Amino acid sequence: MLNEHTRHQLRRQWMAEHLPNAITDDPVAVSDLADELMKAAEREGIPAAEINEEVDSVYEVIFEAMEHREGSLAG
Repeated sequence: MLNEHTRHQLRRQWMAEHLPNAITDDPVAVSDLADELMKAAEREGIPAAEINEEVDSVYEVIFEAMEHREGSLAG
């Protein structure tokens, strides 16, 4: 079991690497990105249950990150 800081760092690193390549406001695409993040976490030994303990919704975290980044289509 990884500590909270390590899990947080994995999410931040994954989003930094994947979100710049994905410019979309399509909920299905965001859902696919959330699935990819969860699979990456599993590969790193972080169970989905641990991620879900830290955030209410991986989908919402990614969607909000995309809304607030430079060049967003949302706003």
